[in-house]
Amino acid sequence: MSDRVQQAFGLIRQPFDKDVPSEMLWIDQGREQALERLIDTVQHRQHALVEGESGVGKTCVQRALKEQLSPVHFRVQYVVHVTLGPRDFYRQLCYALGIEPKSTPAAMFEAIQRECIANSAEHRSHSVVVLDEAHLMPDSTLGHLHLLTNFHWDSEPLLSLVLVGLPELTERLRLGVHRSLLTRIHTKVELPPGSPETTAAYVRKRLSDAGARHEIFTADGLGVLHELSGGLLRSIDVLALASLRLAASQDSRLIDRELVRKAFHLTPLS
Repeated sequence: MSDRVQQAFGLIRQPFDKDVPSEMLWIDQGREQALERLIDTVQHRQHALVEGESGVGKTCVQRALKEQLSPVHFRVQYVVHVTLGPRDFYRQLCYALGIEPKSTPAAMFEAIQRECIANSAEHRSHSVVVLDEAHLMPDSTLGHLHLLTNFHWDSEPLLSLVLVGLPELTERLRLGVHRSLLTRIHTKVELPPGSPETTAAYVRKRLSDAGARHEIFTADGLGVLHELSGGLLRSIDVLALASLRLAASQDSRLIDRELVRKAFHLTPLS
């Protein structure tokens, strides 16, 4: 955001930037409940599935999960480059776990399992791997995941997987070839778009965290913002920022429905 916008509205930081400090993450009641279920699942050393439309706030929940799990008892690794075949996927996983990649998928598989076993035995810490955009994984790679969770004849839960993706991920897992993985997942969390009230609360919090001392969006402005964004956090960020920029350029200190509509046509959302 330009300095002009911050000066116009008396802000000390960018309210709709991606680089949100952990203590300022947006966790409403619905996300709090989802987060509690995920934490409980991982603490029981089980696997979870997180689904939601693009921009609904899945990354926010992932960040909050890592923040709330004790770094002493849990080793959380995040893997986003999942559109790979088994060999390169194992290589990415080795890098995430701090393991030197081996020459073959079988050797890397064994190294990953040994790392999880050592992590549990020597450090009393449970390994957690978050796989973002899991709906993009090739079938050949997705079909390997249930093998990663099999320790000591499938008797010891030494690794928890958290699969994160779009709603079609469940449909893929229901296919016969992936049923073995689906039956290992204990918890499914669905993140829906926000309600009008949630959108208004989200915008107000982000602005307040950025230093706003008074209302910037009118009630009808927030209503149109929700309507045009569909309650998706990423779209709210884009449209709210565009509205702030347009308001600053017009020396307007209040953003109403008409200004939001004008800003909408200046974004890729229109």
